[in-house]
Amino acid sequence: MASERYELNMNMKCVKYMIFVISITFAVVAAMLLSMAVAIGNLFDDFQSFIDSHFFVPPNLLIAIGIILLVIALFGCVGALKESTAMINIYGVLLLSVFVLQLAAAITAFVMRGQVENMVRQKIFDSMADYKQVEGYRNPIDMLQNTLECCGVDGYSDWLKFLPSDENTMEYPETCCAAPPVEGECMPRDYGCYSRLSWLISQGSVLIATGTVAVAFVQVLGAVCAFMLASAIRRAKTLRATRRWHLQQSLGIMTKTIDPEYTGMEKSETNVDPDKYLPTSPSVN
Repeated sequence: MASERYELNMNMKCVKYMIFVISITFAVVAAMLLSMAVAIGNLFDDFQSFIDSHFFVPPNLLIAIGIILLVIALFGCVGALKESTAMINIYGVLLLSVFVLQLAAAITAFVMRGQVENMVRQKIFDSMADYKQVEGYRNPIDMLQNTLECCGVDGYSDWLKFLPSDENTMEYPETCCAAPPVEGECMPRDYGCYSRLSWLISQGSVLIATGTVAVAFVQVLGAVCAFMLASAIRRAKTLRATRRWHLQQSLGIMTKTIDPEYTGMEKSETNVDPDKYLPTSPSVN
C-alpha cells in the first residue's frame, strides 16, 4: 500500500509539473503568435488597397487565438498548482476547443494563399488604370512602388497602357524612378510590384498556417497531459479518503466503551456460564 501510494504521488507530481511547464510554454508561444499576427495584420493594413477584406480573417483569428491561449495557460498553471480536478479537465477541454479554431485558421490561410496571384495582379492593374482619373488611387500605388521599390505590375512597361508616351519619351510616376529624375528623365526600376507584393502576402499566409498547425499539435499533448493529471489527482484523492476512512474506523474501535462484563472490575450478574472465568471467581489454589 505504501509503495503504491508513493508511486501514485510521484506520478502525479511529474504530470503536475509537466502541465505547469507546458502551460508556461503555451504562454510564451501565445505571446509569439500574438506578436506575429499583429505584425502580419499591420503589413496587410499597409497594402489594404491591394488585398481583399477576407484576407484579414486569418491574422485577426490568430490574434484572438493568442489572447485565448494566454488566458488558458494561466488557468492551467493555477489548476496544476491547486491540484483541482475540475480546473484541469476544463483546461484540457479548452485546449481541444482552441485546437479546432487553429486548424480552421490554418486551412483558411492555405486556401487564401492560392488566391493571391489573381487578386494582386488585378488590384494593381485597377489602381494603375485609375491613376490619372481618380486622385484617391495615387497614394496607394505610389506608396506601393515606393515601399517595395518596384514599378508597374510585371515591369515599368506596364505603364505604357495608362500614361501618355511617344516614340522618344514616356511618362512614369516619380515613385517608379530608381533615382531622382535628372532634367525630367526618369530611370525606372526593373522589378514589377506583382512578384514582391504577392510574395509578402503568400509568406504571411504560410507563417500563419504553419505557426498555428505547429502549436495546435503541441496543444493536443497538453490536453492529454491535463486529462492524465486529472485522473491521477482523482485517484490520489480517492486513496487519501479511503485511508482516512480506515483510520477513523480504527480510532472508533479503540475508543469504543467496552462492556464492564469484560473489565474484571466488578462481578457480572449476567455471567451464567460456569466455565467462563472472571477475576471474581473463586481461586483454584
